[in-house]
Amino acid sequence: MGRESASQGLSQALRELMAKHPGVEVHGPSLRIWFMWRGQRCRESLGLTPTRANIKHAAQQRAAVVHAVKVGTFDYGEWFPGSKHARGAKRLRNARLGEAAERYLELKSIDITTETERRYRHALDAVTESLGVDLLASTLTPEDVQLMRGELVATRQVATANHYLAVASGFFAWLKTNGYTDQDLAGAAERIRAEDAEPDPFTQEEFRQLIERGCLHPQDVAAVTLAVYTGLRPGELCGLAREDLDLERGCLTVRRSVTRRNELKVPKTKEGRDRVIWLLPPALEAARQLHDLSAELEPEVATVALTRHQSRTEILTPLISPTVQARQPLINRWFNPPSWHTKVTKLMKRAGVRHRRPYQTRHTFACWSLTAHGNLAFIAKQMGHKDYSMLVKVYARWIDSESQDEAERIWKEMKKMGATDLDPGTRRGPIS
Repeated sequence: MGRESASQGLSQALRELMAKHPGVEVHGPSLRIWFMWRGQRCRESLGLTPTRANIKHAAQQRAAVVHAVKVGTFDYGEWFPGSKHARGAKRLRNARLGEAAERYLELKSIDITTETERRYRHALDAVTESLGVDLLASTLTPEDVQLMRGELVATRQVATANHYLAVASGFFAWLKTNGYTDQDLAGAAERIRAEDAEPDPFTQEEFRQLIERGCLHPQDVAAVTLAVYTGLRPGELCGLAREDLDLERGCLTVRRSVTRRNELKVPKTKEGRDRVIWLLPPALEAARQLHDLSAELEPEVATVALTRHQSRTEILTPLISPTVQARQPLINRWFNPPSWHTKVTKLMKRAGVRHRRPYQTRHTFACWSLTAHGNLAFIAKQMGHKDYSMLVKVYARWIDSESQDEAERIWKEMKKMGATDLDPGTRRGPIS
C-alpha cells in the first residue's frame, strides 16, 4: 500500500500535515519513516497511530536519523533494535581519524624502534591532515583515500609518497580489522609506479670513473665497491662491524642498521633477522681492505634497538668509519645515511658522474645481477627481500626473458644433467 492510498482514511488536516513532512508515511494502522542508508532506501515502522502529535514526532525522529547517517554516528541496532536491517548491520566504533591514528601508533610502537615510530608518526600526520583529523573513521570512503593519494603524489617526491602510502595502508587495514570501518580502504592506498621511481643504476664505466677519479682514499674505494657488489641499503652498509665479517668463508652477516639519528637498530628484514651475504670477488677484496683499514679502531659497547622497549648489547668495531680519514679528533665513529649521502655525492661530482641518490648502488647490484642472469631467489635473499616478487615488479626490464644466450646457457646446463642432441639420422620425411 503506497503512501497516498494508505492516507486516504485520514482527515484532511492530517493529510495536509503529512504532506509537510516527506519521509513520513502511513503503513497499515501505523506510521513509518523512510531514509537512505548505505545507498539503500530503508523503511521502519514506528508503531504509532497517525495523530497530529505522532506525525510531528515521526518527522523529528526521521530528521535525527538522517543527521546521524550524515555525520557517521548512525547505529541501526540502537535506533531500531527489532529491525531485520539491524540484524545484518555491523556495529562500527565511532572515532575521529586523528584519535584512531594515535591509538594505532600507540599499539604499533610496541613492535618498532623509536626511529621507526618517528617516521610512522610523520607519515600518519600527513595522511590524517589530508583526510581531516576530525573526520569519523566510519565515514571514510575509498574515494577519500584516492583523493588523498593524489595530493601526496602532487606535493611530495615519489619515495616519500610511497612511504606515506605504505604506512596508510597498514593503518586502514587496522581500522577495518578493529571495527572502525567496514570499507576496504587499504586497497585504495596503492603505491605509486612512476618513471622517477624506477632504478637508475650506474654503468660499468661510471663505476670505474667513480672508483678511479672520485675516490681519493682507499676506504672510499673499498666502501663504494662493497656497496655496489652487495646491494646493501645505506643504513646497513654504515652499520657493518668488523665482527660481521667471515673472510675465510667469503661472507658477511647483516645484523644492524644505522638510522639518520646515529642510532643502531635491527635491519629491515622480516622480524629483524640477520641475513648472510655471500661476497662476489670484488666485494670480498673490498671487505678485506676495510678490515685492514679499521684494524686500529677500538671496539665499543653498543646498544642495538630491537623495538621501542627492547634492545641488545654488542661489542662492535665499525668497519667503515669517518675516523679513518678524519683530521679532527671529535667525530662520529659511524657513518649514518645522511653523511654517507654527502660523501657519495662529493665522489660523483669529483668523478664527473651524473648525480644519483646513493641508494642507486643497491639498484646497481640488482640490475647487474639480473642482466648476468643470476638466480632470482638468490638475488632476493642477498638483498633482504622476502621473495623474488619485488625483483620482478621493480626490475622487470632488466630481466631478459627472450635471449638466445639464455637459451644456450639453459641447454648447456641440461646437457650436464644427461640431455643429448637429436641424432640427424632419426629425421623422417612427411607421412604419406
